[in-house]
Order: sequence, then C-alpha cells, then structure tokens
Amino acid sequence: MLTWIDQLIYVLYFILVGGYGYYIYKKKETSGSLSHDFFLAEGSLAWWAIGASIIASNISAEQFIGMSGSGFALGIAIASYEWMAALGLIIVAVFFLPIYLKNKIYTMPEFLRKRFDNRVSMIMAVFWVLVYVFVNLTSILYLGALAIHAIADIPFVWCIWILAILAGFIALGGMKVIGYTDVIQVVLLIIGGLTTTYIALSLVADAEGLSGWWNGLKVLKAEVPSHFHLFIEKGQLTKPDGGDAYMDLPGWSVLIGGMWIMNLSYWGCNQYITQRALGAKNLATAQQGMLFAAFMKLLMPLIVVLPGIAAFYLYQSGNNPLFQNGMMDGDLVKPDKAYPLLLSILPTGFKGMAFAALTAAIVASLAGKVNSIATIVSLDIYKNTQTKPIEESFLVKLGKISVVVSLFIGAALAPLLSNLDQGFQFIQEFTGFITPGVLAIFLMGILTKWTTSNAAIGGALSTFFYSILFKNFWLDQMPFMNRILVVFVCTVITMTVISVFDKKRKNQQALILEKEMFVVSDLFKVVSLLIIGVLTALYIVFW
Repeated sequence: MLTWIDQLIYVLYFILVGGYGYYIYKKKETSGSLSHDFFLAEGSLAWWAIGASIIASNISAEQFIGMSGSGFALGIAIASYEWMAALGLIIVAVFFLPIYLKNKIYTMPEFLRKRFDNRVSMIMAVFWVLVYVFVNLTSILYLGALAIHAIADIPFVWCIWILAILAGFIALGGMKVIGYTDVIQVVLLIIGGLTTTYIALSLVADAEGLSGWWNGLKVLKAEVPSHFHLFIEKGQLTKPDGGDAYMDLPGWSVLIGGMWIMNLSYWGCNQYITQRALGAKNLATAQQGMLFAAFMKLLMPLIVVLPGIAAFYLYQSGNNPLFQNGMMDGDLVKPDKAYPLLLSILPTGFKGMAFAALTAAIVASLAGKVNSIATIVSLDIYKNTQTKPIEESFLVKLGKISVVVSLFIGAALAPLLSNLDQGFQFIQEFTGFITPGVLAIFLMGILTKWTTSNAAIGGALSTFFYSILFKNFWLDQMPFMNRILVVFVCTVITMTVISVFDKKRKNQQALILEKEMFVVSDLFKVVSLLIIGVLTALYIVFW
C-alpha cells in the first residue's frame, strides 16, 4: 500500500504533468494546418522533445513489466532488444528520415500511397490500426494495471480504466501536448527507474550480508551466471515455465538474424515512433531527436532488465518468502510479477516516485499510440475515401473520437490477457506476424524502382500466409526470431516474382534514397560513433 507521502508524490506528478500539458496547449500556437498541428505538432517540437517523446512512446508497461519479466526468465540477453534499438535508430535517421521528409511524408500509409497506390496504403492502414488497438493498447493496459493493482491494491479493472482515462486526457490535447509532456514523463521514468534498480540491487546485497548496489551486482553475476549471457545457446537456460530460453533469443540471431527485421520495422516503419520526427521543422532536428533517443536507449537495460534479474535471485535464493510466494500464480511462476513485487517493497517516498515513473511511462505510451491511431484513421483512412473537400476541424474531431473509441476497446479487452506468461515476448511474437512484410514493402519501395503495387499487396498478404504456415506446420520448432527472418526472405522473393511478371511496373513512382540525402552533421557522426563504441564494449563484456 502507498503511504500518504507516496500518495502526495503521486498527486504532485499528476499536477505537474497536467499543468504543464495545459500550459503547452495554450502557449504553443498552431504551426500549420489544424489537422497537421493536432496530429503531428508540425514544426513545433525541438530535437530534445522529439527524442524524449520517442522514448516515452516506446518505454511503457511492456518494458517495465514485460521486459523485467523477461529479465527474470531470460537474463541480460533480453537487453539486446534495447541495445540493438540504439543502432537501429541511427540507421533510420540516416536512411529513412531523409526520404520521408523530402517527400513530405506525414504518415506511414502516406508513404505507401505515394510510392505504390491507394490500395496498398489502405490495406496497411487497416492492419496497423487493428494491431495498435488489439495488441499494443490491450497489452499495455493489462501490464500497467497489473503493476498498479499490485502496488496500490486498487481493483484490477479500475486500474485499467484509470490508465485509459489519463491517457485520453493527454492525447486529446494533440501531439504538442504529448511531445512536451513526454519530456517530464521521461525524466520521471529515468529517475524512478534507476531508483528501483538501486533498491533492488541493494536488497540482493543485503541478502548476502553485504551493502551497496555494486556488491549486489557482484552477487548477481556470481550466483546467477546463467542470466549474464547475451547469446543463449540451445539448452543453456530453462525458463520458469520449463521452456528453452533459446526459443525466445536464439544465439547469434540477436546480431545477424531476425532481430534486425523487428528493429528496422519498429523504428523505421512504425507510425507511433516515426510520427514524432515527421513533424520536425527540418531534417537536422529530426535526426538529432532520433540520435538523442538512441543515446537514452543505452540506459534502458539498467532500468528494465536488471530489476528482473534481481527478482530472479531473490526468488530462487530460498531465503525471501515474499518473492517465493509473490512470484507464484497457483502452481505457476509468473515472471511479469517481478517488477510490481519490487515496487511494492520500496521504502516510503521511493515507492511514490517509482510508481509515478511507471504510470508516466504507461500514460505517455498509451497517449502516443492512440494519437497515431487517430492520425491513421483521420488522414489515411477517412480522408482518402472522400471525394469532396473535408474541413480541418472535422478531421480533428474524428481524431478525438478515434482516441476515445480505441481506448475504450483496449480497456474492455485488456482483462482477457490474464493468462500471459511473459507479456513482452507475447507482443514480439504476435507482431512478428506482420513485421517481415512491413519491412519488406518499405525496403523494396525505397531501394528499388521496379517493385510494383501488386507486389506490395502480394507481400502484405503472403507474410500472413508464410507466418501461419511456418509457425503451425513446417518450422514450428524453430525460434520465432529465426522464423521471422525466413518469412522476410520469402516475402521479398514473392514480391520480386510478382514485380517481374507485373505489366504495370513501368508506372511506379520511385521514392529512392538519393546521394545528396546521405548527409549528416559532424556532431551526428561523432555521437553515432560513440554509441556504436559503447554497444561494442557492452557485447564484448557480456559475451
């Protein structure tokens, strides 16, 4: 339970974020058209706000709860998602953003419409809306409510609806409010997250009669060495449910396999991530924002993975009844209970701060996602099905209605996810059904002039066919990350064959990366090399 001091800190968080959001709403003038200003904050976000908003949209309950749960089950290897993301962001900033901004792309379906045709755009727009609502929103609401219920002892269903209402309040203010309030959310996220990690490592040290977080880290490396390998070999680590951890993170595939498919698709072809950069006033600002997000990505495993490993030690050491009992759901170990359990034992004051950080991450991510849903529904689905001119105010109104409806659906469906083992792995594997096709379509559209619209449609449909075929029949024993790579290759081959035999291939509009677009500032080069150097050192240390 939260003490009155924790409750006061929590209330101050809401006052701070709400007050600042209202100030931004009133202070920032409209920068362009009413709809683009609401959905994209066109030209009004600084580089640091873009970077912070990208992180706030990405880091949510699926990281705090889900990735900590995967840290409990898989160890430091799950950090590959975060560290590889830093490199992925640099690649997107250099190769993808110049094309998007030069061609005045505001949404991902708009890119598909300009490069291919309206059919491709509409198919993918509907796909994205369905995934965002039925996978992303529901899973974030479920995992977030799970944590709040464990800490504050508020009824689980109430927690879901409280989070939905708070996110809706922020999202209805538009992208400017989301972008700048995300700065506060990220500051709280980092401070509260590092505080939780510090306390968790200190608890580990205390269990061995030592003191200090550094000693706690030493204890973890000595007592649970199986959780400090970045590359998991087959049969090397068994998960709490009895499965082979290799099936989730298959060795070198985190560096040269399917991890790249998920990474580039997520960071370069994902509306609720790229949307922050697409509204930048120029390319340099957008790239700097991406680079700032890449730098912050290096910190994330300290916040979301180490606490899960600490919880695993406290559970398996046998001398901590709270964790031995608290991690159980009947006869099953539930890894996703690790982070909520850690938060529940934090000292007074720290608990309120960490609780505020978690809520900030959840609300910011939800607000960003529903804004992207509203953007696609208004600008890509509705606007492009109308033949008559549409008033800007109506598009904004439709966007706000989409915010409310999508949050309602997500909140109504979230309790159905109660049987999940690892929330983060569920999200990765489910979205893996479409990410190979999304990346194949975008890369073929960017790198080739001859890929046709029919090929793009064939790629979108064949991805589902290959994913279902390989998962349920042919390659059902293959790790899903490797399966994603196979699906991607098959999809590219399918698109190539269709393009070769498609008579309409000469009429395609090419959106190709031009030589002069491959230009970045000296500062960008220096920081990028620094990030790459840090990543190389991390992989050497944890090999």
